[in-house]
Amino acid sequence: MAELTEQVKHLVARARELCADDETQQGLAAVERRLDEPLRVAIAGKVKAGKSTLLNALVGEQLAKTDAGECTKIVTWYQHGHTYRVTLHMTDGTSRPARFSRESGPIEIDLGGAAAEQVARIVVEWPTKRLVDVTLIDTPGVASINSSVSDRALAFLTPDDDRPVEADAVLYLMRHMHADDLSFLESFHDDELADASPINAIGLLSRADEVAVGRPDAMRVAERIAARYRTDERLRKLCQTVLPVGGLLAETAATLTQDEFEALQQLADHDRKQLDGLMLSADRFVADTGPATNRASTADGGPAVDRQACTVPPLVRRHLLDRFGLFGVRVALPLIRQGRVATAGDLAKALDSRSGIVALREDLLERFANRRDVLRARSALVSVDRLLAGFSSGAAVEIGSEIERIRAGAHAFAEIRLLNDCRRGLVTLGGVEDGELERLLGTAGTSPAARLGLRSDAEPCDLRAALLAEIEKWRRKGAHPLASKDVTDAASVLVRTCEGALADLH
Repeated sequence: MAELTEQVKHLVARARELCADDETQQGLAAVERRLDEPLRVAIAGKVKAGKSTLLNALVGEQLAKTDAGECTKIVTWYQHGHTYRVTLHMTDGTSRPARFSRESGPIEIDLGGAAAEQVARIVVEWPTKRLVDVTLIDTPGVASINSSVSDRALAFLTPDDDRPVEADAVLYLMRHMHADDLSFLESFHDDELADASPINAIGLLSRADEVAVGRPDAMRVAERIAARYRTDERLRKLCQTVLPVGGLLAETAATLTQDEFEALQQLADHDRKQLDGLMLSADRFVADTGPATNRASTADGGPAVDRQACTVPPLVRRHLLDRFGLFGVRVALPLIRQGRVATAGDLAKALDSRSGIVALREDLLERFANRRDVLRARSALVSVDRLLAGFSSGAAVEIGSEIERIRAGAHAFAEIRLLNDCRRGLVTLGGVEDGELERLLGTAGTSPAARLGLRSDAEPCDLRAALLAEIEKWRRKGAHPLASKDVTDAASVLVRTCEGALADLH
């Protein structure tokens, strides 16, 4: 991977030597900087899919607005900085610092009288370790009622003839799989290498805690739905995997306060029957109380509840519902009542593990972070390819030939092409071997253990033995006299993959 990055850096440096056009020079300088930047991961999806909530959960702070309305109307970058700073990048190419404030909730940004249409992007620099290796990009909702808002998201996330996609990878949130979701994922590709490539996208079944009407088993139901989506041929061509995630629960786990924990403790101390009655629905949980409603019959057919006996005020209950959702409250109360969590920190860890965010972080590490050099190099080659129009004919031929040489010679790109062909049904081995092939290509992670399907703490001797066995297996398969050219080529790629992993062990 380091060798690939160096090849691309050398290519960009050579291109800068050959190019005299100022605008193209600026573009090449940006490409050069990008190779040393953290991986850029965009968070995309329809309006109210939970994009900003997920971003807050990944950052571990409540930075982006998550109100009931449509919050993100401008593409907003969240990146690591040594100080707190917000910068507006305008559509006319200028930039200027923006005033901002933050009390206990999200950041309030003052556009200084500028209309949203005049702002190309907002860059928020925040000193947090979770943004050191990755820049998160919150995008406006696609399929918004306001077409100009959707246009901003699509302009940023989909390529055109003059500009490649600025994000290296995308997390696409969907509440259900609709045709619009598939259409967007198909458009998030910018050249033949990335066409229908699953390598740079993860699908997320967002707001998974709301599945099954927030029942305690909602996440298990959501996992079954996500597992079904993972086998859908249309999605397999477009993203590496589909994961369920309860963004609200994950955000709350990351930002849980002592006051909220104490309010839940107070609720958990109530009579079990009374509490079960309150938990039947969101409306019953937040309903106001008073003598007139004491043990009144309920419109939803549930048992009468002595709401006046609930010592937690309705406003506090409404706050808990907004922060945890009905699913989160239903999960938290038994944990507290049974003594399985004793502090706010204990509860935060328990909610974090139930939200699906842990699996997502692991996937971001295995599928994106460990492959960031490939993704950044891929993005850089696409960008340079787009800038060739600014070169003289001779220089364009030289740089274009070098781009093709790198693409053809880099084994990481050969893996991507083979994975594309497998997901599109162009290369099939049949049965279990298709799954083994994809796993060796890194769909479950790029470490030797992940590629082999072994435990992450497997001993080096076990990894070495397994790699040697895979090398022998795929050499035999590729050399079989009845093997097709596709199978022979695939076997050659896998042998080289295993040999590379074996060399890394040494």
